[in-house]
Amino acid sequence: MTDRVFHSPLLSRSLLPLALSFALAAPAMAAPAPLTTVSERSGFVKTGRYQEVIELCAQFAQRYPDAVRCEDFGTTPEGRPMKVLVVTRSGAFTPQQAQAKNLPVLLVQGGIHSGEIDGKDAGFLALRQALDGEAAKGALDKQVLLFVPVFNIDGHERFGRWNRPNQRGPEEMGWRTTAQNYNLNRDYLKADAPEMQAMLKLVERWDPLAYVDLHVTDGAKFEHDVSIQVEPVHAGDEALRAAGTALRDGVIERLNQNGSMALSYYPSFVESDNPASGFEDSVPPPRFSHGYFFLRNRLGMLVETHSWKDYPTRVRITRNAIVDVLELIGANGADWRRTALAADQRAQALGGQNVALDYKAGDKTRTIAFRGYAYTRTPSDVSGALMTRYDETKPEIWNIPLKYDIQPSRQVLAPRGGYLVPAAQAAWVAAKLDQHGVSYRRLDSALKQAKVETFRADKAEFAAQSVEGHQRTTLSGDWKAETQDLVAGALFVPIAQPKARLAIAILEPLAPDSLAAWGEFNNAFERKEYMEDYVAEDVAREMLKDPKVKAEFDARLQSDAAFAKSPQARLDFFYRRHSAWDTRYNQYPVLRTQSVPR
Repeated sequence: MTDRVFHSPLLSRSLLPLALSFALAAPAMAAPAPLTTVSERSGFVKTGRYQEVIELCAQFAQRYPDAVRCEDFGTTPEGRPMKVLVVTRSGAFTPQQAQAKNLPVLLVQGGIHSGEIDGKDAGFLALRQALDGEAAKGALDKQVLLFVPVFNIDGHERFGRWNRPNQRGPEEMGWRTTAQNYNLNRDYLKADAPEMQAMLKLVERWDPLAYVDLHVTDGAKFEHDVSIQVEPVHAGDEALRAAGTALRDGVIERLNQNGSMALSYYPSFVESDNPASGFEDSVPPPRFSHGYFFLRNRLGMLVETHSWKDYPTRVRITRNAIVDVLELIGANGADWRRTALAADQRAQALGGQNVALDYKAGDKTRTIAFRGYAYTRTPSDVSGALMTRYDETKPEIWNIPLKYDIQPSRQVLAPRGGYLVPAAQAAWVAAKLDQHGVSYRRLDSALKQAKVETFRADKAEFAAQSVEGHQRTTLSGDWKAETQDLVAGALFVPIAQPKARLAIAILEPLAPDSLAAWGEFNNAFERKEYMEDYVAEDVAREMLKDPKVKAEFDARLQSDAAFAKSPQARLDFFYRRHSAWDTRYNQYPVLRTQSVPR
């Protein structure tokens, strides 16, 4: 039932002058104050604490209820909520709604290294301007933006003035690593940190077309103020490289139009502290953000402002980069998303093809005119080392080499079937695959005399120093055909899946950030059983009665001087041929198969 309102023409005419008088006398409704950060209010001299992120997340959702949702996507080890702002004018506030509307998703992340906090303050500024129609007009109608202001939140709250001594501003900032001392930008593939595991769940849920990681680079003093790197450009799916190149070049062009001097490569000298050595372009391994996402057939961008620029300059440039990406995704994201989904289909046919495990720039160089400063290189009376000192009052052009010819440095022929993870390793490997959304299935039945490929290490070298809490391992060896029995409960990881490249990066033992490379299988390369020398002596004498063994032993003595001089190597010659030898020693405990098991 509705209320009825009756209007009298006479009454309306009599009240009109009174209403107009009230309207003229009443003050105009004041527009709400814009949502600003501590940084913006300070003239970009300071940055706020994490409580500000929590408050701004809620305030943006309240101010723009048609366009913003504030959500938690995890909790840090110290108990802080991990905040993401879901922003769109399309009405698609869930992954399912975004997929139904074929909308590209853009994830912009700040503060992975919380001393490098430009992305947080620049992101809130760009977000407000985009929502108010002052920047990237119409772009939010055509995409969903996920904005994570701070990724390393516990590190952000380790606040101090000198946390980044080689960085100009803000006055105080957070810390590079997490409360558990993880460097999150070494953790994408191994995913040890709880924060990374939460981020990967967010990524798996939303499947962003592009992931933008906002940083501040260290290094020499020069005029260039930002570098933009994207993959796939040199690596990954061939067709998707065109989209990656268009995104990178589009952002660089727009930044330069706004006064920047942007680079397309990371400005780190080939020889530390020596400008004359020049630069080397590269494809990062998947421990890094922009080396990880192309394995998912998605776009990963690294934005690195320059630490020697002041904070207002860096925030302005980072804000410009975010707006540029928003505009480019708004204009091209639907097409690029179709290319990415087609890349998912192409990845399912990688079996039997050569797949690059890592990349390296060759010796080819071209000379670049790099905007540096005058410098001298003289021995230091403090350290005794040769030190480079820059004069920022004297800009000069450095004509220096750039290694640009990036090629695969190591490739593997992908198995036609996939990988088999024996039951003994299945539980924890399955958990790792789950973190990345890599598909697998458990085998309910045993496999008898299965035709497989095994990797037996010719050499296993354990690193002398811990890295990220791991003892990394370098293996040499190759896959060889064998037959083996597997008990029920093994995992089959098919190569025919959209994340085939990711499965290869995780499970190939020679891949730079594989489980094996991070030392997760070190037990397999530790010798645990021995034969006493006095027993080996008797075994050797018995085995030498075989003419074939004796001939092989004598030939080895003649051809290998080191072998001839080593008593242990000579005894091991016989032990390795004895039935007591551990045939699993140095065998990588993941198998490959050229067929799909039933």
